[in-house]
Amino acid sequence: MTVPRRGENVQAGREVLRNSIFCQLRDDILKGRLAPGEGLVEVKLAAQYGVSRTPIREALRQLELEGLVRYLPNRGVVVEGITIQDVEDIFVIREHLESLEASWAARRITEEELKKLQEVVELQEFYVAKDDVEQITVLDTEFHRILLEASKSKALRYALGSMLDYVEQARLRSLSVPGRIHYSVKEHLGIFEALKVHDSDLAARRIAQHMANARANLLRFVEGKKEGAAAPCGGSVQ
Repeated sequence: MTVPRRGENVQAGREVLRNSIFCQLRDDILKGRLAPGEGLVEVKLAAQYGVSRTPIREALRQLELEGLVRYLPNRGVVVEGITIQDVEDIFVIREHLESLEASWAARRITEEELKKLQEVVELQEFYVAKDDVEQITVLDTEFHRILLEASKSKALRYALGSMLDYVEQARLRSLSVPGRIHYSVKEHLGIFEALKVHDSDLAARRIAQHMANARANLLRFVEGKKEGAAAPCGGSVQ
């Protein structure tokens, strides 16, 4: 067995530390705990995390590569965050990717995965009757996780997984709009029925509509917030 050199252990430790700080800052930005325009000062962050400025600087550079922060002259690092345009773009991309995902899943899904999906949909219907948005949201995540696994595609798992964090807060807002969870669960049932009969074209169309409805609902939510009114929720909205 090869014993790692001391220098290799130190380097690995630095990478773990940098990644830990990066993940925490990224999560804070995506969940709104760090607001767009807020300054990020290396010295303060180093004190907060009890580390030197080096891993902080490296984490900030990584965040810059993801477009979550930017360096401004005379201001340093500021939070860029996720704009509504970013979220809308991601929903459009997801619509195309998840159509492919559903098409492949319809051909490749196992009986065990179908059983799990059916259980999720039935639980969603149960919690819809109780108007329990929190449980519906948890089950929504599980529904899409099983569907992604059923596609049997590593490439799709990577492509979709890398963007889901970016729209998590938007998804929660969309599902919290009065009436949306009822339509969302109906859409999940329709997707499940297409998968059950292994109709790849129908599954792709239904999940594309599901994503389009989610995007439309989110935009109405945002517009409603701008106008100080509740966002409307029609029959075709997620």
